[in-house]
Amino acid sequence: MIPGAAEYGVDVTIEEADVDRLLAVGPEDVSPAAELSFARNVFVPLTTACRYTCTYCTYFDPPGEASLLSTAEVREICREGADAGCTEALFTFGDDPDDRYTEIHDQLAEWGHDSIHTYLREVCEVALEEGLLPHANPGDQTEAQMAEVADLNASMGVMLETTAEVGAHAGPRKKEPGQRLRTIETAGELGVPFTTGILVGIGDSWEDRAESLLAIRAMHERYDHVQEVIVQPVVDNERWSGGTPDLETMRRVTAMARHALPDEISVQVPPNLAPARDLVDCGIDDLGGVSPITDDHINPDYKWPALRELEAIAEEAGVPLCERLPVYERFLPTELRTEGFDGRVADGDWLSGPIRAVLAADDAAGQRYRSVLAGEGY
Repeated sequence: MIPGAAEYGVDVTIEEADVDRLLAVGPEDVSPAAELSFARNVFVPLTTACRYTCTYCTYFDPPGEASLLSTAEVREICREGADAGCTEALFTFGDDPDDRYTEIHDQLAEWGHDSIHTYLREVCEVALEEGLLPHANPGDQTEAQMAEVADLNASMGVMLETTAEVGAHAGPRKKEPGQRLRTIETAGELGVPFTTGILVGIGDSWEDRAESLLAIRAMHERYDHVQEVIVQPVVDNERWSGGTPDLETMRRVTAMARHALPDEISVQVPPNLAPARDLVDCGIDDLGGVSPITDDHINPDYKWPALRELEAIAEEAGVPLCERLPVYERFLPTELRTEGFDGRVADGDWLSGPIRAVLAADDAAGQRYRSVLAGEGY
C-alpha cells in the first residue's frame, strides 16, 4: 500500500506481481522512439518560498529571504520569451509558499490577493496577453486551488518523485506520497493535461521506482490526462552530496518507464541533468522544456543545452527533432489539431476558452503555435 494514499482518499493498489514484472525490464526490452521532441519555454520562478525543506532542493529560500516576482517582472520575462519564439511560460513555486512565509503572505495581501493561487491566476493572464501558454507547477494542490487556475493553463504538472517515504523529504513538513498522488488525481478529475515524473536517487529502491511508475499509469488509465512522465536523476548541489544515479541505473529505469506507460504518454529526460544521448535507445521521446533565455532556476548549476546540442542528440540517434507545444496535440480540440492528425485523441474536450483563443488567434502568437503544430521548423 502506498503510504498515506488512503488518508488522502486515493484508491490505488499496485500488485506485487506487476512490480516484479516491471523490475525484469531492461533497455533491450524497449524500442527507440521514431522522433525526439522539445518545447521552447521561459522559466518564471514566481516565488522561492516553499513549505517543504527537501534536502536535495536548492530552489527554496528560508523565510525572510524568499522573493516574489511582480506582475511587471513576469510580463518582462514573458515578453522577452515571446520575442525569442517561445511558446510556454513555465511557472514554478514551492508548495503553499504563503503558508509559513509571513513576508510572502503580506506582499500578496498588499497586491490584493488572499492566496498564491489567485496571484498565479493573474500572472497566467499576463502570460496569455503576451502570447505564451501557461504551464504551472504549483506543487501539491487541493481541488479548489487547482480549479482556481486550471482554465488559464494549457497544461499543469507536479512531480510524484516517489511513492516511498524517504529521508530526503526530511523535516516537520515533509512531502507525502499520498498527497502527491491526490494532486495528480485532482488534475484528472478536473480534466487538466498533466506532466509528472519520478526523481531517481533520493533514497528510493528499485521496487519504489517500479511502484511509482505503475501508480502514474493507474492514474492515467482512470482519467486519460497524463501527457508526459519525466525520469529525472537527483544531482549534486550545495544542499545534496548524496551522489547522482549512474548511467546503468538511468538506462534501466528509463526503459522501465517506457515499458510501463502507454504509448500516448511521452517519456522525457531533462537534457541538462541526464545523459540524454545515452538514453535514446531506452525509449525516451522528449527532451522537455528548454529555455533560450532563462536559467533552470530549480537546478541553477546545470545550464540548458543550446538548440544545436539537442539537434546533435537527435542526429546521433538518427531521428528527427521536433518542436512541440506545452500541451500535446492529442489534447487539442479538433479544429486546432493538424490536418490528418493520426495520434490517439484524449478523452473529452479539455482546453478552455482563453487557451483556445490564443492558439487560434490571427496574430504572431497564433501563427507561432500553428507553425509548431505543422512542424515547420524552429
